[in-house]
Amino acid sequence: MSITASEGGVPAKRPGSVSNEASAARGEGGKKLLRQRFESLLHLLGGNVGVAIIMFGSISLAARALGPKDFGAFVLILAIGRVSERLLRFESWQPLVRFVAAEEITGDGSKIARLYAYGLLLDIGAAAAAALVAIAAGFLIGPLIGLESDQSGLVAIYAVAIACNIRGMSSAALRMAGKFKTLAYIQAISGLARLGIAFVLLVNGFGLLGFVVLWAAMQIFDAAIFNVMGWRSLKEQSVPSLFSVSWRGLPESFPGFLKFAFSTNLSSTLRTLTHEADTLLVGFFVGPAGAGLYFLARRIAKVAQQVGDLVQMIAYPDLARLWARADLRDFSRIVKWVQVLLGGFAVAAIVGIWLLGKPILGFAFGPEFVAAFPLLIAQLVAVMLILHAAPSRSALLAMDRPTFVLAVAALSTAIFFITAFVMIPHFGAIGANFAHIAFGLVTAGLLDATLWRDLKLAGKEAER
Repeated sequence: MSITASEGGVPAKRPGSVSNEASAARGEGGKKLLRQRFESLLHLLGGNVGVAIIMFGSISLAARALGPKDFGAFVLILAIGRVSERLLRFESWQPLVRFVAAEEITGDGSKIARLYAYGLLLDIGAAAAAALVAIAAGFLIGPLIGLESDQSGLVAIYAVAIACNIRGMSSAALRMAGKFKTLAYIQAISGLARLGIAFVLLVNGFGLLGFVVLWAAMQIFDAAIFNVMGWRSLKEQSVPSLFSVSWRGLPESFPGFLKFAFSTNLSSTLRTLTHEADTLLVGFFVGPAGAGLYFLARRIAKVAQQVGDLVQMIAYPDLARLWARADLRDFSRIVKWVQVLLGGFAVAAIVGIWLLGKPILGFAFGPEFVAAFPLLIAQLVAVMLILHAAPSRSALLAMDRPTFVLAVAALSTAIFFITAFVMIPHFGAIGANFAHIAFGLVTAGLLDATLWRDLKLAGKEAER
């Protein structure tokens, strides 16, 4: 059976046709690329660990200022906004990376600029729509999950931040430029500002309103910094100004872009919904206090999960370029080594939290929050599975398999919600963690099996 690039097979160029010398040189280039990306990953890890520590400081101050009940309400307000955003927001960086990588070969700067403009339009429209949905959801869903009438109205404040959270195009520009140090440390600026102001709010006795305003303002500030760096990166890459090219006829000029964008963003929506709507489910079945404990466990575990997002951030552009060049050897090597790296990190995280989790929770958030410990351990098991699946997902997207990735995300999400609706009423908040484990098992198993099958078939096709 013939395998085409659009079907996940090898591109037209046959890697088996190159000479032994070229193959050896390519292998050395692949090793150098791995070293460079490993250094980038270390920078991103360091930056994200720093940002996470700063964020934990801010959350700790909010928890101590508000107490379990109001902190739970605070968490639910943010969750309503984030679920609305995940439902409608386009992460345009994924299709941009895929299509810009292909256009780099031709060197057509104006066409690349039009691609970035296309992504920007999607970002702006989706952010505005998400903000409106968040406001409506606050009043409709808030009472069902335990929010009081005045608390539900606070979602409208956070919706302003959602409308301003336009960063997909800038994110793609920074990724394509290899600005991983910038991506690693940029969030620390807003994080430090949030931490300092949160301390002021705690000392002066501010309540729920003050902390919602703070979180919204800092998200707007962070998005503004991000976009400044993204636009500067475009200029450094000699991409023409987006306002110097025509914005007309973008769908016709890039006929596969919107389809790819819908597939990848729906896939991301399904995956991230399980990490936002879960808090609302816990609030519905258990109440705000239980949602607060669950949020803490998931937020701490999310630090480990972000490693998978960072790996995709680094590996995806390179995998897209390697696949475009039909370099199966380096393509496979990157996926394998990244999975090994992430597996070791996940095991270390579980062991570390098992030994130190309770003292950390008690010290950072107070003794009433130590009950989140078993939820945290269960969530880390789920994160380990998601980390393993991250490189496979990036590889399949680079192989132009967004539809399959979407199908896996849809199936895994269905399994998640079925498990959650069964487990949470019987086991409480930890039932949502069990649902995450089920999600991870399905995702990792299906993505891995398909990736290595397709690579094997592509290798056989290249040898013919």
